[in-house]
Amino acid sequence: MPFKKSYKPEPVFPDLGEGFGDDVQAAAFPKHILRYRNDVAAKTVGLDGLTDEEWTKHFGAFLPLDDNLKNPIAQRYHGHQFRSYNPDIGDGRGFLFAQMRDDAGRLMDLGTKGTGTTPYSRSGDGRLTLKGGVREVMATELLEALGVYTSRTFSLIETGESLMRGDEPSPTRSSVMVRLCHGNIRIGTFQRHAFFTDTARIETLINYCLKHYFDTEPKGSAADRALLFLRLVMERVAVQAAELMAAGFVHGVLNTDNINITGEVFDFGPWRFLPHMELGFTAAYFDETGLYAYGRQPDALHWNIYQLGGALADICEEQALKDVLEPFPHIYLKALREKLLARLGVKAKGDKEDDALLTLINNFMLEEKFPYERFFFDWYGGGASTKRADASPEAERYTSAADLKAALASFGPARADALNHPYFSDAAPCTMLIEEVEDIWSHIAERDDWQPLYDKIDAIRRMGEALGN
Repeated sequence: MPFKKSYKPEPVFPDLGEGFGDDVQAAAFPKHILRYRNDVAAKTVGLDGLTDEEWTKHFGAFLPLDDNLKNPIAQRYHGHQFRSYNPDIGDGRGFLFAQMRDDAGRLMDLGTKGTGTTPYSRSGDGRLTLKGGVREVMATELLEALGVYTSRTFSLIETGESLMRGDEPSPTRSSVMVRLCHGNIRIGTFQRHAFFTDTARIETLINYCLKHYFDTEPKGSAADRALLFLRLVMERVAVQAAELMAAGFVHGVLNTDNINITGEVFDFGPWRFLPHMELGFTAAYFDETGLYAYGRQPDALHWNIYQLGGALADICEEQALKDVLEPFPHIYLKALREKLLARLGVKAKGDKEDDALLTLINNFMLEEKFPYERFFFDWYGGGASTKRADASPEAERYTSAADLKAALASFGPARADALNHPYFSDAAPCTMLIEEVEDIWSHIAERDDWQPLYDKIDAIRRMGEALGN
């Protein structure tokens, strides 16, 4: 049997009723060439027993999974895109395909990208370029290895069509992607119903999210439930902001329709990892004002959470909403301290000493324009890595930072055996800079050589193992 006992289907989205999505069908693709299957993720939901042929039928031709959604559902939502409200969007090239419980008991969604047109496609073709799919594989693999709470790329299948795009050499190859995440409900989902002053559906959606994604039985008045929901989402998104910053990751397009209520990094734009510390570093060529630059991501997510609060304004008093949202900066800064110390692999000593160390690191990396990943690789484990850092190719740049080196030396490793992993004997850290992304893609585009991608995934997972993620 391809479906293991650990496969626990739970297709609950239709319980929301009419008005939240539309039944759609996947496009019929001329080919199905399996390029990537994430058996690590599949095992968590009991789907790792599928043969490649069965996998392709479900995640390329979209034959329904047993006892799951009978028809894919394109979800309805609106969103602020670069702070301009757009009421003409929704799932335009993807849909909700299945729902199930994972091995931790969480309700998980399998959503797609590149599955064809829907009622919300507008003038788009509903397709996904192969390069776009490959890029999402790279991003999610590295984010997961760095300990970031992220959606996981589940499957990537090449579909044999030629696509015309303005931002890639065209015609270019096509793909269909499936992602696994703890919820596809977006801030923009609530905005859509607020746009139509549909408080009944907002309340239904709040109850659904509390029950299925926050394991909280909806109780109390509508206002009480809405405020509880807003607080839970706010806390998760504040932590997400800290994770983006600690990972040195630039999402690219932090629009409200790209932020889900469970706080996972989700639905990326033209992402980048920092080459060196630069607060103004942007990922999207079309982000002309730097709205979503690296250093502005916490503010962007804070603003987005206020838009969720605004969508609840017909249910709650304005001051009550503001009171719930007020702790965002405090939660973010606390989480940032924790995430950066985790990236350094050191034990916390206390807020005052921890903040002093992180201030020294931040100033050094900004002034020196220091390679972001190199610093955390050289100093992982704090004082336990002093000799390793002194042997680094960048060692000379540390010599002028005596205060920083002394502070680092005073912090001990969080895990006693961490530095025993062979990864820390490597000459350089595992990275995913844009030059590496383009090099891997060139092997695929020019020679159909997928081995560099698979080798990089192996290297990323090895790093994640070393970091305890």
